[in-house]
Amino acid sequence: MEWETIIGLEIHTQLATQTKIFSGASTAYGAEPNTQACAIDLAMPGVLPVLNREAVRMAVKLGLAIGAEIAPTSVFARKNYFYADLPKGYQISQYELPVVRHGEMVIEPEGAEEAKTIGITRAHLEEDAGKSLHEDFHGMSGIDLNRAGTPLLEIVSEPDMRTAKEASAYARKLHALVQYLEICDGNMQEGSFRMDANVSVRPVGEHRFGTRTEIKNVNSFRFLERAIDFEVERQIDVLEGGGRVVQETRLYDAAKDETRSMRSKEEATDYRYFPDPDLLPLAIEPAFVEEARADLPELPDAKRDRFMADYGLSRYDAAVLTDTRALADYYEAVVAAVGDDPKLCANWVTGELAAAMNRDDIDITESPVSAEGLAGLLNRIQDETISGKIAKEVFEAMWNGEGDADTVIEARGLKQITDTSAIDAVIDEVMAANPEQVEAYRGGKEKLMGFFVGQVMKASGGKANPQQVNDRLKEKLNG
Repeated sequence: MEWETIIGLEIHTQLATQTKIFSGASTAYGAEPNTQACAIDLAMPGVLPVLNREAVRMAVKLGLAIGAEIAPTSVFARKNYFYADLPKGYQISQYELPVVRHGEMVIEPEGAEEAKTIGITRAHLEEDAGKSLHEDFHGMSGIDLNRAGTPLLEIVSEPDMRTAKEASAYARKLHALVQYLEICDGNMQEGSFRMDANVSVRPVGEHRFGTRTEIKNVNSFRFLERAIDFEVERQIDVLEGGGRVVQETRLYDAAKDETRSMRSKEEATDYRYFPDPDLLPLAIEPAFVEEARADLPELPDAKRDRFMADYGLSRYDAAVLTDTRALADYYEAVVAAVGDDPKLCANWVTGELAAAMNRDDIDITESPVSAEGLAGLLNRIQDETISGKIAKEVFEAMWNGEGDADTVIEARGLKQITDTSAIDAVIDEVMAANPEQVEAYRGGKEKLMGFFVGQVMKASGGKANPQQVNDRLKEKLNG
């Protein structure tokens, strides 16, 4: 039997506010446990929540960016459940009337022949719970309530994805978008961007959905793909073995590359939602929406298209360079400082720079080579002070803190040889040392040109201007 996979994602985005969604406590990461939980976060008797206006503005910006409807009136509800890290015994969330509804996002999955539109059902505001800690407590658990009350925007997709790669492409694009909008720092290691995947399978041609499972709190795109692929195979094996899939919440174990059961999956009725009596309905005026609209940056797709039009880049290069707002800004700063040749700038940013960042596991904001520094190096290539090959050596030295391009070139004596007489002298030495190859070249074996170029470049320590070497070699060998 052939099977079809159905995937929907719920992504919890921590909003980049300075304070919590219903209190004035700090949201700064890394504080000592239980030092950033105030009386409201701890649900002390008599306290009342006050909604954070900035969190609402950030939710509206997301809604505008995905072409969604901004609800003129939305309602906060109490979602009732009992965990040790939830002080009130309920979470303040939104249920029937969320702030953002009916948006969409266009993705281009790796290897796909065409783009695909993914519907976004809703994005609703809610508060985060605390965190249970199980290490170093000798069989007991510790509770850190610093996260309690941290503002979240839960973004819920339609079940429109059919492969793990589509799910990963959607999550990656949403991750880039919230950073472009500056509503979330996107730090997955710190829990700022957490993904839940709802996965089910059904026979090809069947219109009813199969029983779904939820894979909870996946914190990397690679793990998201692996978790979905494992769960799909697991469900197919269960069904083909005559069993039935149980609706449940599952955890992905990266070390074992498998999902395993955590608990039975609750239905909405289990949470006994009802409107929070301590919070008035949220009314959003048109002027508030327009204020948020005016604050929107150039969005990733628009920036990609502009890079293609303004800089003559391929769609692939433009997509890579606009993957994050910080990388796009870096690239444009390099282009502005170089003055022309945006393709050369793109090659270096996506080539040597990207390779160094991947090797050292850092992002563009941590690069030891600034945009101005890289532009200085590219200017030395353009004015033929150094060759492209020598530039790679200079870049590595710059990356390791040896100074700017001019400093490294001077200190290491890497200035390119452009004096024709000096190049001629090296060529004469190489030809004199390889008479048989000279004779063979002149006898018709023109492929030996590569041999001679290599020998001259080696003899000059890589400093000879490659174009001049080629030109002078042809003249002398054919003379």
